[in-house]
Parts: sequence; structure tokens; C-alpha cells
Amino acid sequence: MTESQHVEYKLSWRDEYLRWVCGFANADGGTLVIGRDDRGRAVGVANAARLLEELPNKIRDLLGIVVPVRLRTERGKRLVEIVVAPQPTPISYRGEYHVRSGTTKQQLSGAALSAFLLRKFGRRWDGAPYPGVTTADLDPDAFRRFRREARRSGRLDDASVAAPDAELVERLRLTEAGMLKRAALLLFHAEPDRFCTGAYVKVGKFLGAEVLHHDLVEGNLFKQLDVTLEVLKLKYLRARITYEGTVRVETFPVPDTALREALVNALVHKDYAAGSPVMIRVYDDRLAIMNAGYLPETWTLATLLGPHRSVPANPDLAYAFFRAGHIEAWGRGLDRIREACRAASTPEPDVTYDGSGVIVEFRFPPEHVALGAGGASEAATPPVTPPVTPPVTPPVAPPVALPVLTLLRTLADGPLGNTQLRAHLGLRDRTHVRTHYIAPALAAGLVELTLPGKPSSRLQQYRLTVAGRAALAADTTSS
Repeated sequence: MTESQHVEYKLSWRDEYLRWVCGFANADGGTLVIGRDDRGRAVGVANAARLLEELPNKIRDLLGIVVPVRLRTERGKRLVEIVVAPQPTPISYRGEYHVRSGTTKQQLSGAALSAFLLRKFGRRWDGAPYPGVTTADLDPDAFRRFRREARRSGRLDDASVAAPDAELVERLRLTEAGMLKRAALLLFHAEPDRFCTGAYVKVGKFLGAEVLHHDLVEGNLFKQLDVTLEVLKLKYLRARITYEGTVRVETFPVPDTALREALVNALVHKDYAAGSPVMIRVYDDRLAIMNAGYLPETWTLATLLGPHRSVPANPDLAYAFFRAGHIEAWGRGLDRIREACRAASTPEPDVTYDGSGVIVEFRFPPEHVALGAGGASEAATPPVTPPVTPPVTPPVAPPVALPVLTLLRTLADGPLGNTQLRAHLGLRDRTHVRTHYIAPALAAGLVELTLPGKPSSRLQQYRLTVAGRAALAADTTSS
């Protein structure tokens, strides 16, 4: 007989073992057996009669619960069993909260304690109301982005998509008692980290333990998703370029679908009470996405990796992401990541859980490791010589690059300066925004300066040209 999640053995009684009783009460229940050694052998207790009289009173007085205390005899040895049922409300021992996890007892504190207390009272962190913030304080651009994605996904009826912001928030179940929930601030506020420490994504390029450079991606969660993927492709991941005839093909070391799904999972399931951001570490041979969080009660890593039902850590966030078409709500996130990796012939990710967070690590294929990280690189095979005879059909204008298209959408409502642009894009690096967003748009004639004679003026702003509005309209039509 061995110890398990529901069984603990002690040779003799000490009052400190009330912490183990507390741990069982706060978890799935269990039995504390007095008079067995760690190998499960019955050694007996000499004071069994006294324990039968004293323990029920101690447990009642110090823990506030009444539990059966039983006498058993095994091979002539007297054992005392304390049978603890799971309790619907939090149980503390002298102000301490303990919980049984596996064959260990954990004392809860900080973010873990906050999450435990909310869960015991039937609440989730993202569902708690936040006073003092109204729909008028939310970002109109965030609502436009959500409506565009919800319309594209087809998971929200037309009446809801067209509803005023306040009504849309109601239909997304993001209010309670006339107040916005925390989830509403994460989804639709321009600066959610004002209300929740660590509500951003941190991306860094590493060489061993040394950080070479990093970026912070801020803004609402939908913006964090899109901008993080852009930053990774533009600045951190090197694409392998090949040619199929005359067509240039760029292949990144992590498939698009897998990377997006892993990032969505991190944003939706993160423990926002922990106060730490989603962190993405990029090395020459791998990329790791790390986020604080806890598996559901009774789950192990094997449960997470195998077929399982959908149990989102933040149900209100998950509901909005589902309506926007970013998740399936079937508990198949890891399956979709694996399927995407297999389809692209890249290694499936390693998933680890350390009790306080999940790490999803993608290993790069050997051909990408040889390239290193950052920027695109030509493969060894040279492109095919273009045909001498010009094509009869006029060439189709090349599609607008994603960063430029993001810039056009940002400028759709009017001119903005560099500082305003960076705030709307959720990026801090002025050089990065100018190099990858502004400069290409200016070169393509899609954006122009409001003060062309004073390019370095502090009042300088950028606005759409006629060509820029046409490109934006074409994107809207195709969407």
C-alpha cells in the first residue's frame, strides 16, 4: 500500500498534521492514517483511544469542520483514520491555507491563494467586476477590430456585431451588477496593464542566458496577439526561402497555425493575478512560450496532453476569443498545434508544467537552425531566370505587407504622429515602427506626411493617400 493523492500515512500524531487535514479539505478529500509508516506497513499507535476522543474536537475547533475519526485494527495493530470530505468553502488552519496536490501538501500564498479563494466561491479572476471604469473608457479601435474578426468568423449574429459598444459588451457577458468585468478591460481597453500588472507580452532574443534584445507588446489582447506574431516574423524568426518555379516561398521554423494557437492559449489561459507577462524566448534553435497558470483540479500534465474537455482558466476571455474565431472551445488546442507541425514536417512542441505555469517549446528544423534567427534568408537554390517575353496579362499588384496593412487600418480614422502610432500599435520601439511600418508605406505611396517640408517637426503626422485608401478598401472587401 502506498500513499496517493487521497491517502497520507503518519507513524504517530502531531498537531501540525492538522495542516494535512486542511489540505485534504481544500482539495478532493482524503484519508489521513495514523499508525502506518511511509511504506504502508501497520505499526500501530499506543494512544489510539485518546486520539479518538481528542482529534474530532481539535479538528472542529481549529478547522471548523466535523470529520469521522475511526479506529481500525490490522494484524493486531491499532490504527486511527481521519476521513476528510472535500469542502465547498475554503478551510484555513491558523490563517494558513493548504491544499493536497499529488502526494504533497502545498501552502497557498499570493496569486495561487487568490485564484483558490475565487474558485472556492465559484468565481474566476476574469469574471470579477472592476468598479470605476465604463464602456466610454474603452478603446473604439479595439471594438472595430473585434467586430471585423467576429463578422469574419460568423460566430456572432449580425445584430450583436452592429450593436453599440455598451450593448455588445453586455451580449459578450462582460458585465456584472452594472460594472465591467476584468475581462472587458483586457479585451477592449487601450492600456489593460493599468488595471492588471503584467498584462502584456515580452519577446526576447537569447544567446544562451544573455538577452540580446527584447520587445514589449502592449494593448488589448487581440492587438497583443496580432502584433506579437508580426514582431516575431519581422524581427526574431528567420524564414527559409525557396522557389517553386518563379514563385518565392517563405517558410518559417514554426508553422503559422501552430504559433498562433500556442499564443492564443497563453493569452486566454494565463493567470493574470500572477502579475507576470506572457514571455517568449527565441534562441537560434528553438522558441519557448511561457505563461503563469494552473491546471484544473485533479488534472496532471498527462491530462493536458491527452484528449480532454475544454476548461478555460478565464471563461469570459475564452468566450470573446471564440466569438472572434480564434479558438474552437473543444479542448483541441494542443491537437491543432501538433497537426500543424506534422503537416509542415516540423518537430512537435515539448509541453511542460512546473506547478505554476506552462511552457510550450518549439524546436526548429535543422535547415532553420543553420540559418539562425532574425530576418529572411535565401536558400542555396538560386531563383529561376525570369522569362524574357513579357507576360500578356498585366501583372497583379503585389499584396500589401501585413505591417503596412496594420498601419493603414490604424490611420483609417485620421492622421497620427509617431508617438500616437506606437501607442495604437502597442509597440515601444520607435526605430522598429519606422523601419517596418512607416518607411515601407511611404515608399509605396500609401501614406504621406502632413508637413512634407518639415520631416523632423514634432508636429509631423502621417495620413493615408488616395492609393492607401484604395488598398485599405480592397482589404476590407476581400475580408
